Amino acid sequence: MLSRVSFVMVEPSHPGNVGSAARAIKTMGFARLVLVNPRIPDTPAHPEAIALASGATDVLAAARVCDTLEEALAPVTMAFAMTARHRDLGPPACDMRQAAELVREHLAGCADGQDGVQAAIVLGTERSGLTNEQVGMCHRICHIPANPEYSSLNVAQALQLAAYELRYALLGAEALAVAGPRAEPASGEAVEALLAHWEQALIAVGYLDPRHPKKLMPRMRHLFARSGLSREETDLLRGVCTAMIAQSRKIPHGSS
Repeated sequence: MLSRVSFVMVEPSHPGNVGSAARAIKTMGFARLVLVNPRIPDTPAHPEAIALASGATDVLAAARVCDTLEEALAPVTMAFAMTARHRDLGPPACDMRQAAELVREHLAGCADGQDGVQAAIVLGTERSGLTNEQVGMCHRICHIPANPEYSSLNVAQALQLAAYELRYALLGAEALAVAGPRAEPASGEAVEALLAHWEQALIAVGYLDPRHPKKLMPRMRHLFARSGLSREETDLLRGVCTAMIAQSRKIPHGSS
């Protein structure tokens, strides 16, 4: 199950941090590193990144580079945004140890062969962290309960702690395996497609005014994230969207 966990660095600016991150996750047995829009092109091959990887150059060389966070999370079925900032609107929050337990349950509860079930830990830049929009693309917020008077952790340190908690939780995950098949979780790509279709349907039936959307769609995004939708459920809801749009076209304009 360690092979189904990714560590996503959003817009990393320093190659040395990327190299240190590769080293941090390899020491805990993980290998999937994803870089979203790194400031320096070909960061994994940068001399500083290679130097600070300190033997984890295989993880560095295999790092996946994506243009957007949406692309990075497309195959992911449970994503955690690591942030220390309080958010008034966003996914449910937990600490890193609780997040590791949720990842264990998520991965262990799926039948053998469901390699498409994946989890990810997402971190932003050291200077500004993750934006509200980026956090909203994840299913949960997680934090490290550091000293409130001095909670300064760099990205590699945060990844090291996250990887440790995940390794500790996943080592005993076999005991949680359940008998029989379980519904396949929806991928990030499937949920994004559902959200776009859902917005079209709400506009078609007059529930959502695109000129004054307010916070309806962000709230719908958080609702879907909390629900832990399965692939079958996203297909079902998209069928509802199709029916709503078709029905709206049959009703004469101005009719009630």
